Amino acid sequence: MSCLHKRPKRTRSEEQVFLEKVRKIAQENGKRLGLEGDEDLQFLLVGGELVKIRSSSWKKNRFFKLQEDCKTFWHESHKTFRRNQTFSIDDIDSVRKGRQSEVLNKHTEPSVEEKCFSIIFKGRKKNLDLMAASGPEAKQWVSGLEKIIFNMRNLSHQQKSEHWIVNCMRKADKNADNKMTLKELKHFLRQINVEVDDTYAADLFKQCDTSNSGTLEDSEIEHFYSLLTHREEIDVIYGKFAETEGQMSARNLLDFLLNEQREEASTMADALKLIEKYEVDATAKQKKHMTKDGFLMYLLHEDGSILNPAHKNVYQDMNQPLNHYYISSSHNTYLMEDQLKGPSSTEAYIKALMKSCRCVELDCWDGANGEPVIYHGYTLTSKVLFKDVIKAIKDYAFKTSEYPVILSLENHCTVDQQKVMAHHMISILGDALVTKPLGNTLPTNFPSPEELKGKFLIKGKRLNKLDAIFNNNNTLEEETVSEEDEAADCKENGQKAKPKKSKIKLAKQLSDMVIFCKSVHFNGFEHAKDNQSFYEMSSFKESKAFNLADTSATAYIHHNMDKLSRIYPAGSRTDSSNYNPVPMWNVGCQIVALNFQTPSKEMHLNQGRFLPNGCSGYVLKPEFQRNLSSQFNPSTLTEGPWLKKKTFHIMVISAQQLPKINKDKHKSIVDPLVRVEIYGVSADNASKETHYIENNGFNPMWNERFQFDIHVPELAMVRFVVEDYDSTSQNDLIGQYCLPLTSVQNGYRHVPLLTKSGDVISSAGLFVHLMLIDAQ
Repeated sequence: MSCLHKRPKRTRSEEQVFLEKVRKIAQENGKRLGLEGDEDLQFLLVGGELVKIRSSSWKKNRFFKLQEDCKTFWHESHKTFRRNQTFSIDDIDSVRKGRQSEVLNKHTEPSVEEKCFSIIFKGRKKNLDLMAASGPEAKQWVSGLEKIIFNMRNLSHQQKSEHWIVNCMRKADKNADNKMTLKELKHFLRQINVEVDDTYAADLFKQCDTSNSGTLEDSEIEHFYSLLTHREEIDVIYGKFAETEGQMSARNLLDFLLNEQREEASTMADALKLIEKYEVDATAKQKKHMTKDGFLMYLLHEDGSILNPAHKNVYQDMNQPLNHYYISSSHNTYLMEDQLKGPSSTEAYIKALMKSCRCVELDCWDGANGEPVIYHGYTLTSKVLFKDVIKAIKDYAFKTSEYPVILSLENHCTVDQQKVMAHHMISILGDALVTKPLGNTLPTNFPSPEELKGKFLIKGKRLNKLDAIFNNNNTLEEETVSEEDEAADCKENGQKAKPKKSKIKLAKQLSDMVIFCKSVHFNGFEHAKDNQSFYEMSSFKESKAFNLADTSATAYIHHNMDKLSRIYPAGSRTDSSNYNPVPMWNVGCQIVALNFQTPSKEMHLNQGRFLPNGCSGYVLKPEFQRNLSSQFNPSTLTEGPWLKKKTFHIMVISAQQLPKINKDKHKSIVDPLVRVEIYGVSADNASKETHYIENNGFNPMWNERFQFDIHVPELAMVRFVVEDYDSTSQNDLIGQYCLPLTSVQNGYRHVPLLTKSGDVISSAGLFVHLMLIDAQ
């Protein structure tokens, strides 16, 4: 790999040879990505100068270039240690054309719109806001980046693995002679997270060095790669079913699908489709056979994944009333970090919406020049214009899900600025904003997500009941209502104190926008049943909600069959930490709002809950949480349709290509262990873990079996956690994955791994065997 810092001195002829090697490497990687000869890719490989923008006064020219691995970007840096000189394509969430970021919108002129673009990173890494010399040049940067990102994400697991391993080999080839010495081989093994003793490394090297030249090259390197990537556990499974000329016939494959994978609906036609889809050998495909390589391809793709492929799309009934669904919901959506001094940003809304969050919070306060702002009241958090947030919501609300978005308003504005808020929402959101019931008569129930596709609902205070719309009962232009103020719950919210004001005046224009989500104070379940209309909903801080779930679970469930409930974190969570959402889902609460800005186990559970049903942000609640005759209680578990006792058998077999945790330490190798956690009703909560394996993150093998007793499978979730064992301190998270038990496929399955922030770890995964069966 070419040097990223100081280029070594070379003669002119040496430089030409070096550049030719680099060109060939880039060509091979481009071909692997399906971009051989692509003009945009060639443009990025040559590189060019861009203006990096941070503020009106900080605009610096920097040279950017795609490295020959077609995966790493290098750019000039004037920092002392230059640690941020490179970033990976895997780190990029998206690329946005134009002045769409806050920095570019604020610190550049509209005239340079076509020259600007932003690279948006995953997690909390700051955007890279850039300006090219011309519009066409910016377009080529964006086009090239988008092609690489798209093609990289659409590589098969095997292709990603090969791309990674080959490029690690190149990095280990210090003198770039396309040969590998024993020293380089040991360096390579450390790069891929394997620590071996000198004797083993020497034996492996000798086994591959058939020419006895003291270096590995060409076919010898291919042999080494084959030994390295060989998976013994796949051999055993394949050998058990490959009964036709040493290969799997379509009949053998069908036997595997029926008996091992427990895919009871599988037919011979399904087996033939899998052979056609995954078999890599043309001769075997012609014979309707599946080779071991084809079998591995099947196991590594969605058909062999733990997640039921049918659940990757919207598969549930979306015509039920809105309150029959769990709704992915965010708290303090405007915050990027903590609740005391972190930045408020439109970017936070975009990130939440792109994760299919369907209920976002807007904490609205009077701003300068008559323009309302959003920030966390009584704190030092920065402010963002209300209208900019509404524009961002309009642009990104339906990019990942077409189902409705609820705007939860926490309104602290004066009447004049409330009118401005109403004006902005009407002018920006237009017809997508629901400002009246869908029919011509007074509704008696919520519309469905299907009916509300592409629509925005406002949650907030309303001056009267909905029947006033049909009775022509006009209210005053403004009236006093109680103020909703979650921020005031905070004990250590900063130096400012809450003013002694619990009432605000509400503008009619803002009030009239609240149709299906009218905020009201909670005065008990009986009072709500007797006095509240279906569209009148309450927000519960976590302590109140957990207490109700513990003491009045069945009443809470019945309340949520008729109305919406929103739960929010305690004000004392100034670090934006989260509560466990599972007990809230257990009692049928729909809007369980979490701090999306905080990577945490609780957010992993939320991501898992909304993983099926097409990641739409809506998941249909179980029937026993929707039927008024139900007496379900998650604590007592009396007999009923919810009690479907299962035994969940899990064998953790192996892992593949786990990433290094401490990348700064060259010789740091992980000691992985796997923990399997079950979340659901209290009787189902459990956790079991494997032993740790020393110094092997590339292909650790456990073969450990666990058994879990499940009482209410429709509420249960399973979370896989891979950690780096540490005897002296807390283990470090390597990766995790969570999903509902109802979406798990039986049999031999690969489990993808996600980072703490919820992003896919390319090439890494677990291999497990699962069996969810009726309890004896």
